Amino acid sequence: MFSPALRAAALLGTIAIVPATTAALAQVDSGTYRELDTFMDIYNRVKADYVDRVDDKTLMKGAIQGMLSALDPHSSYVDALDFDNMRIATEGNYGGLGLTVSMEDGAVKVIAPTEDTPAWRAGIKSGDYITHINGTLIFGQSLDEAIEGMRGPAGTKVSLTIVRPGRDKPLDVTLVRENIIQKPVKWEVKGGVGIVNITTFSANTGADTRAAMMAIDKSLGKPPLGYIIDLRSNGGGLLTQAIEVADVFLERGEIVSQRGRAKGDIERYYAKPGDLAKGLPVIVLTDAGTASASEIVAGALQDHHRALVMGTRSFGKGSVQTLLPLSANSALRLTTARYYTPAGRSVQEGGIEPDILVPQLSDPDYKTRPVFREADLRRHLINTAKVDNKALEEDVIDDPRFTATAEGLKKAGVEDFQLDYALKTLARLGPAVQTAAATPRKR
Repeated sequence: MFSPALRAAALLGTIAIVPATTAALAQVDSGTYRELDTFMDIYNRVKADYVDRVDDKTLMKGAIQGMLSALDPHSSYVDALDFDNMRIATEGNYGGLGLTVSMEDGAVKVIAPTEDTPAWRAGIKSGDYITHINGTLIFGQSLDEAIEGMRGPAGTKVSLTIVRPGRDKPLDVTLVRENIIQKPVKWEVKGGVGIVNITTFSANTGADTRAAMMAIDKSLGKPPLGYIIDLRSNGGGLLTQAIEVADVFLERGEIVSQRGRAKGDIERYYAKPGDLAKGLPVIVLTDAGTASASEIVAGALQDHHRALVMGTRSFGKGSVQTLLPLSANSALRLTTARYYTPAGRSVQEGGIEPDILVPQLSDPDYKTRPVFREADLRRHLINTAKVDNKALEEDVIDDPRFTATAEGLKKAGVEDFQLDYALKTLARLGPAVQTAAATPRKR
């Protein structure tokens, strides 16, 4: 995600390259010219009277960013640094801590730590706020400045001060930067079940998912009981790769559609014949960090009754951004469409509702730590068909099935309750999971 509001949390949706045009200028009315006159008056006053000298480039970039931030959290002006961040998100190779962060009201908020990185091992969690880097207050800095402060050569140290909602005192952690090489797909076998953990949708995620499926079958020497597709804390990525991953498990049918402002502006994407899982049961794990491209996969498999979605409600980002080049090293990243699941559902705001709601009991803070989703972002797109799932999520805390504590689970050797629940579900139900997934859900 490369916008100031949710950078790196999602490439989320399609990034099409579309040439810029000035044709719209011919339709500018007199009211628009009056507004432009007001803008130029303010521009000239700032340049002439601001306490420090400020150059035209700084003023224009700020004006552009302000205009786009008034639209939605994901439209943005993309400069050379943003292109570099885009490259990192798609290629995943840099010196740093392994954090996905955003800017919220001048504060740097953690979207998610990448698994098996310094940030992840230090226990930094989604929803944490970073207030200081190496003892320097970063409130009011740009997100670019904060990111640059956390990145650096592998082997060097950096200290962070973390404010966690629900805790009285800040947390001070010192981390050693590493060369972060994002592996979009990891796999393992537990109890005869193949587990495919997809952390991002970068350039090779589809191919790596197919390779993981074949490696699981080869390691067992026979078909597994089923597959678990772990999309938790996956902030999204490339639309093409989300389509490829969903296609791995589908024999036919629509995967996703995107619809623009015009009534006839609709694009649909379909699965190709061939289910690599050969009809075996599939469970998809989701949480509040499962966003956009991840929601495309979860929604497609859910609507086709090809998988049970398990965990907690997803993030709820259902918009598509298009990259409009402006110059050799700048572009406009503009929200141009919404995407819909095969059943015509928009996940915007509401997210993907799991078939089986399972809290992460192995997280000791899961009851008290606030959860942030698309609906919490300022100026997010409104979904007229939004379903309020807040009450459902509150009920899960008091569900008699889920009374175990994080400490008790750790003593029992359970480090990840949601994954353990999915494994036991597949082991207990086996082929019956596929039958359950094929049963239409009541809405």
